[in-house]
Amino acid sequence: MKSKRSDFVQTCATPDSEGSPHPADQHVGKQIATVRVQSDVSQAQLARSIGISFQQLQKYENARNRVSASMLYEIASSLGVPVSRFFEGLPGNDQNRVEARPLPVDERLDFIASAEGRRLIEGLMKLPPRVRGRVSALITAFGEELAPADANSETAGEYSPAQRKTA
Repeated sequence: MKSKRSDFVQTCATPDSEGSPHPADQHVGKQIATVRVQSDVSQAQLARSIGISFQQLQKYENARNRVSASMLYEIASSLGVPVSRFFEGLPGNDQNRVEARPLPVDERLDFIASAEGRRLIEGLMKLPPRVRGRVSALITAFGEELAPADANSETAGEYSPAQRKTA
């Protein structure tokens, strides 16, 4: 006969047995990624500084694994922010218990979390640092060059002459 306590522990270990992460875990993971990106720190750099693999950090940021209190403390210390920063904007968490404003969605984080973004990052991490820096500069230059053309083509619904030559 099973004890009621073991049933309770098993059912409370994960909030959703179908594998969906808890919304608070998703929020904290997204905040870790946001602060890391804002601090211009790569997943590999942060992971190294707190003694875990970048894959484990990726799992924290995507809420596939929960972040322990001690690990959250280490992440906050490494990024130079208070632990409370990761809970900002979480509904019901502000001091006055007023409904929290939703945080702006950062398209960069969505891209980084996508399969395409992960493949790009993994490919870049395989390059020597000097080459990686040059590829990064090239991508930045492409982005700056094509951004005005993209804005114009979206409004016109077609490619610009310069884009047609390269397309």
